[in-house]
This record gives sequence, C-alpha cells and structure tokens, in this order.
Amino acid sequence: MQFGMIGLGRMGANMVRRLSGGGHQCVAYDTHEAARTAISGTGVSTVPTMEELVADLHQPRVVWLMVPAGAVDRVLAALAPLLAAGDIIVDGGNSYYRDDIRRAAELQAQQLHYVDVGTSGGVAGFDRGYCLMIGGEPDVVTHLTPLFAALSPGSAAATPTPGRADAHRAGSSADQGYLHCGPHGAGHFVKMVHNGIEYGVMGAYAEGFNILQEANAGSRPVTSDAETAPMTNPEFYRYELDLPEIAELWRRGSVIGSWLLDLSAAALLRDPALAGYAGRVSDSGEGRWTLAAAIDEAVPAPILSAALFARFSSRGNADYGDKLLSAMRHGFGGHQERAAVPAPPAPPASPAPPAKA
Repeated sequence: MQFGMIGLGRMGANMVRRLSGGGHQCVAYDTHEAARTAISGTGVSTVPTMEELVADLHQPRVVWLMVPAGAVDRVLAALAPLLAAGDIIVDGGNSYYRDDIRRAAELQAQQLHYVDVGTSGGVAGFDRGYCLMIGGEPDVVTHLTPLFAALSPGSAAATPTPGRADAHRAGSSADQGYLHCGPHGAGHFVKMVHNGIEYGVMGAYAEGFNILQEANAGSRPVTSDAETAPMTNPEFYRYELDLPEIAELWRRGSVIGSWLLDLSAAALLRDPALAGYAGRVSDSGEGRWTLAAAIDEAVPAPILSAALFARFSSRGNADYGDKLLSAMRHGFGGHQERAAVPAPPAPPASPAPPAKA
C-alpha cells in the first residue's frame, strides 16, 4: 500500500522503516534534510516539500502525520489545500482528542477523511511493533488496515486471554495489536488514558526502588536535634541491597513484571546510581488531559494525579511552595532549616554483559 509520512523523528522514521520492510511504499517528508537522507532507501522515497509529497501519491491519498501535537494544525493548514476529495489524513501523534473532533469536522467540510491513531511503542517499536488505538469512520479505518497490521506486533506478542473465544471476541483485531476504538477522537482518548496509567506505573516503580535504595538509612550517622525527628528503629534499616539484581529477579515470575521493569533493570545494570540523569521528568500533556477527563466524569484518580504532580515537583516546581513551608515553620516556631544530608557514595556500576555475536 502506498502512503505518505510527514515527520521523520524518533517514532516516524522507525514506523516508515517497519512499513517499508512490510512491503508498503512510502513517500516521506521532513523539514530537516538530514532526517530525509537518513530514511532514504528501499521502499522509501523522500521529497523536500509537502507539494511534492502530495504529487507523488496516488488517489485516494493516505498521508500519515507524526509531528508534535502543537504542530498538527499548522501542518494541516498547509497540507489540506493540496489534497483532493476522498484523501485520508492520519494523525499518529499524541494529539488531544477534542482537537481530533474539531479537525475531523473541518476536514469533512473539505471532503477529506481524518483518522486519529494513538501510537504506543516508543523507539523500540521498529522491532517490537506498535500498539495502535484508532478513531474514525469504519470504512476508512478498514481501508487503512494493511498499514495497521504491518505496524502492530501481531498475535504472537502475547498469549490470548483465556475465554476470549467464548466471549465472541474472535473477530476483534485487538489480539493483533490494533483496534478501532470508536468515532473521531476515540483513538487518542484511549491513548490519553493509556499514558495517564503509564505515569502511575512509572511512578510506582520509581518510589519502590527509592525505598530499596534507602534501606541502609539505619547505618548512617544519626542526626538528632530539635529540628530533626530521629529514626525510631535504625536497626531495622541496615540492608545494603543490590538494586540491579532485585530488578532482574522481579522480571522472572513476579506479578509486577512489565516492559517498564525491563527498562528499569537495563538502566540499573548500566548505572546503579543513575548518575547520568538529573531526575527532571517531563510530561507531554496526556496525564493532564486524563485528569481533566476524570474530573469531568467525576471519576476519582488519586494515583494518576499524584504521579503527574510528582513530575511537576521533579522539575523544581515545588521549590517556592517548599520555601513558604519553611518560612511559616520559622515564623511560628523559630525553626531553622537544616542543610541537606549528603547522599552516601554510590556503588560502582556493574560491567555490562558482553555483546552477543
């Protein structure tokens, strides 16, 4: 199947490579010449302008966008006038689902079709495949099925849930790794909540490993004064735990096993102290939108909200509030701030295993 791809960043380039390897023909465009050069090859032709991309595609054209959510409207404003009735635009980025509903209506007035595809898989998607959450018109989604099938992991990625056949789910494509979730916006709505859950799971791993890291707190010099509550039972916290090995252990048979744990284990093996990271965690919007939906639906989501707020705090956004807390404490009780206790020296990093031939 022929398609166009606009946006050849970390996700877009690997998706083009996976689709090209699956026999699909791609015309690719990116504003950066280096990105176009890097992707040129068998099954992929690159063009320096959007006009040339549209001219090289057969009707009905399929143009897939993999650009930041904030750039989608600008790209659509330039792209839509170049297209013809019946052409299809796919937004595979992390757009806000309400924007999808608006964009679909605007494009429909121009006789253009719009499909929103929440895409999960990250930079490993080229090898692992991508989980695709799709919103749009059923017949248009069906037309694009060859692309979805080539991008997705396929049924071998996981064993079927017991009882699926009995539940008359045999005709669903979910076991292939892609699903038409509903009308315009449904794909990105599902992906939005998916990413909100991701925040929570990541936060739980981070907090748990932090507790393990501090399990030797009872072995450190005790600070006890009017400003610092002493540790009640330091004898209970004198463990020197090997976090890389614990992560590796949990990957086998544990109920908390996951790809995120796999990634954690790999990071800890490379550098148990995580010295290469500052700990400033970004959020790209989906966690905020998930909480907005929870509020509108009157659905409690304390875990997801705590995970999002923890990301804000990691970027120093709690510093001013923390200073005010300290000021109030000083004001009512004359309490003085204490200097932060330096962290103990980190153990040396474990050597990486030899590469397989």
